[in-house]
Amino acid sequence: MRRVARMSVLGSCLLLFATQTPAQENSAPATPRLPDGTPNLGPLADGKGYWEGGSGPLVGGADYPPPEEIPFRPWARAVYEYRKSTLAKDDPHARCAPPGGPRQMAVPFGLQIVQAPSIQRIYILSGGSTRPWREVYMDGRRHPEGDFLNPSYFGHSVGHWDGDTLVIDTVGFNERFWIHREGYPHTEALHLVERISRPDLMTLRYEITIDDPLAYHEPWSTSWTKRWNPNEEFIEYFCQDNNLDPAHLVGQ
Repeated sequence: MRRVARMSVLGSCLLLFATQTPAQENSAPATPRLPDGTPNLGPLADGKGYWEGGSGPLVGGADYPPPEEIPFRPWARAVYEYRKSTLAKDDPHARCAPPGGPRQMAVPFGLQIVQAPSIQRIYILSGGSTRPWREVYMDGRRHPEGDFLNPSYFGHSVGHWDGDTLVIDTVGFNERFWIHREGYPHTEALHLVERISRPDLMTLRYEITIDDPLAYHEPWSTSWTKRWNPNEEFIEYFCQDNNLDPAHLVGQ
């Protein structure tokens, strides 16, 4: 009995060592924070770094459910099937249109998030395309209504913190961009909710809920992570002067 007990203790110690060692070996530096304790979703004091590829298989590391799991309305499925059959040759982003909605988090040239607490704004900057930026209001305002809501590529975004997670609510999109490179469509009724967190220095977690009752029977969600590149800055890339995408538009 005593031998069994000794082996049990030894086995427990080995199990504890086995479960602790990978975490220690793979641990990343902790989440950086601003002076007020808010998670810093962007660069540190040296100003370097940006968010590059992600954990998913699509452009920019995006990860979306397969089409058979998407609750398309019939017309939206037909649009997607057409874009698929023509190899996405009509993708507006490849013709220098801004990457609207979640497409901004899935472009090949990365992105940057800049927090400006003094003016209660957060800016999401695109490294490619036309180098556009998106403004997120953190001052508690509501979305404009009626004619005051002018549909645009980035819509009207308001945000708040839910613990260490930034929650962004956006409406007022135009229909001139694709949700992602594979061609899922949307309408001006799109209501996008994003949850962005930084569990450690090197990781950004991005979660979205797509609610567009004109294009989909019900809301649907997805998520992926992005990697932090700590040593470089955006390349100076302006699509209008150096469009690198047309050669990839092989569809007919």
